Amino acid sequence: MNRGTTVLIVLMMIAVPLAGCAGGDLEQQISDLEAAADVDQATIDGLESSAEADAVTISALQGQVASLEAQIAANGDTTELEQQNAQLISENTQLQIDLDNSPTQEDLDNARQEGIAQGTAGATQLSTLDMIIERGTMKCGVKESQYGMGYLDAATGVRSGLDISYCRAVAAAIGLDPDTDVEYIPASGSDRFEKLASGVIDVLIRTTTWTTSRDADLNADFAGMNFYDGQGILIRGDSYSAAASGNSATALDGASICVGIGTTTEGNLQDWFSSRGISFTSLPVSDAAEATAKFVNGECDAFTGDMSAMVAKKWQLDNDGSMGGVDIWIASELMSKEPLGAATRDHDSEWNEVVAWVWYGMVTAEEMGVTSGNYAAGATYACDSSGSGQNDPGMCRLLTQNLGLGTASNPLAGTWMQAVLEAVGNYGEAYDEAFCAGDYDGVSGSYAMSDCLISRAGTLNALVSEGGIQYAPPMR
Repeated sequence: MNRGTTVLIVLMMIAVPLAGCAGGDLEQQISDLEAAADVDQATIDGLESSAEADAVTISALQGQVASLEAQIAANGDTTELEQQNAQLISENTQLQIDLDNSPTQEDLDNARQEGIAQGTAGATQLSTLDMIIERGTMKCGVKESQYGMGYLDAATGVRSGLDISYCRAVAAAIGLDPDTDVEYIPASGSDRFEKLASGVIDVLIRTTTWTTSRDADLNADFAGMNFYDGQGILIRGDSYSAAASGNSATALDGASICVGIGTTTEGNLQDWFSSRGISFTSLPVSDAAEATAKFVNGECDAFTGDMSAMVAKKWQLDNDGSMGGVDIWIASELMSKEPLGAATRDHDSEWNEVVAWVWYGMVTAEEMGVTSGNYAAGATYACDSSGSGQNDPGMCRLLTQNLGLGTASNPLAGTWMQAVLEAVGNYGEAYDEAFCAGDYDGVSGSYAMSDCLISRAGTLNALVSEGGIQYAPPMR
């Protein structure tokens, strides 16, 4: 609407009422009305301009709404996404709080030094036992190639040997299923202590010799000694005949001898031959498989290791036809002392105590005549103090008491030794299963064991009562 039109309309509306007014007054009124009309027109122009701007804004907002609707249509229902995002934000916030409150490396190092000084667990107060129980499985470092100690039958997948029984016994003692809750991890002579220190394994039970340097320098503490061994030498008869050598290693002048890297046998070999003025060539090998291959093909005239391993290897080679008719023999000498046992990490005393006392419990059980077949009845009559039973406080403690083993969070059950006996039997039963016919009654002594690859009778591995040195401290 233009200004002229507006003025005309206004004049027509007031023409009649103003007909009787004086001319001067009328002109003044018309002038006032025109001025008011100018103001009203300006207001109208402003509103129209504002309306146009609002229309532009509305159009832009409609475009944004359409874009958002398109995004929603493409993404579908965003409620779940929003919930997930909120959960992630919450978890991230908690992680940041935990990170802010976690100890620094300096804190851990200081704690470890303080722990070592006090003879405690060191930087982390969490025992390996607690970690195993939380995880639900135990990682045991073992051999897979030595029949009688740690052996894996490739055809059946069955593991056997005294070390395997020891692993199973420890698992049973802490409440795990020895058939399903033990993870066996191969540990070679060169990497076993690294795997133990780094936590790849929880316990090392792999024909490992207890020595000063290993106890002092490595991150390891030794526990139960499950086999007392010595170093022996297996020899090819076509290189050095047993008859000409008098069954003695002193005749091996100039021999090439395979020896495992990272084993005590390396140093023992050097000491024994050097002290007798006998020359030889040492051929280092990474494991028993490599040594066996070189021995079979003649690269090595002899192969040295623990006597138990040499006996097992001779038995294997004599029976699998690998030697092609070549006679092999074992020298009569024991070149060293090799106490073989389990090892745990340093400053982990509660776990080390469990591992050690499981073995001592197996020895004690055989000393007391408690077996895999009679332990339940033994617990009943040994703890009967009514006068009608055969009260035996020592046996009762062994079969029904915790004896302080375990941690505050995970103490061993009072029946932990019964679980061990159910899983593997006493020491004699475990030895017989590993090296002999497997039909030992658990009470009749070493001479009652039959068809033994390595007899226990008359050796250091016999019980003290039989002249050996397998001996357990008091279980009380």
